[in-house]
Parts: sequence; structure tokens; C-alpha cells
Amino acid sequence: MSAIVLFDGDCNFCDASVQFIIKRDSKGYFNYASLQSDAGQKLLKEHNVPENTDSFVLIEDGKAYIKSSAALRIARNLDGAWKFLYALILVPSPLRNVVYDYIAANRYKWFGKKEDHCMLPSPEVRQRFL
Repeated sequence: MSAIVLFDGDCNFCDASVQFIIKRDSKGYFNYASLQSDAGQKLLKEHNVPENTDSFVLIEDGKAYIKSSAALRIARNLDGAWKFLYALILVPSPLRNVVYDYIAANRYKWFGKKEDHCMLPSPEVRQRFL
């Protein structure tokens, strides 16, 4: 079984977050697609997620999770102590998403947008991108 992480392909912070996940996903549980890609758009439609969603989206067990719920569910499957962050799921999502939305609203200003160049993943990692 695996899950799919949809991310903003234009965002440096989002790209760094995907690299962070890849390094801590020794089991290869996650696959990836940008929100802007054909695969990403198809998955958004299949799971009734609005196309204008500006958030990490996690598709897991046939269900779509967004914002902090997606991030915490991702953390739950990472190597090391990161999985303990999942305990924050007990905090009501409107409160969790205040922090998430603040970071999301400022991510381009703080981290910038991607240029025309990008990191070339290894063949093993490349297979996990849809």
C-alpha cells in the first residue's frame, strides 16, 4: 500500500518539503505529483478536491487530506521521531490550520518560486513521481 503527496510544483518550500519526506521515507510509502501536473489534476478531480486548492494534499486509503491534516498524516509515516508529531491531530483542525495557512500564505515571499532548473532525482526516486 502507498499514498500520494500532491504539492505545489512552483514552490521552493514545497519542493524542500518533498525532499525532506523522501529522505525520511525509507519504505518508499509515498509517491508524488505536483498539483499543476496532469496526474495531480486528475487525482484532485477523482477525490473531489477543488482544483484551486493551494495546499499539500495527501491521498491515502482512497481519501484526500489537506493542509495540516495532510502534513500530520505524512509525518506519521516518516522515519524517526517525526511520527510523534501526529499527536497534534488531537488539536482541532481550525486551530492547526491557522499556523498552516500563515506559512502557506507567506511561502513564496520567504522561500521564493522555482526557477527553470530543478533537482534531478535518482532513478529509484524518479519512479515515485507520477
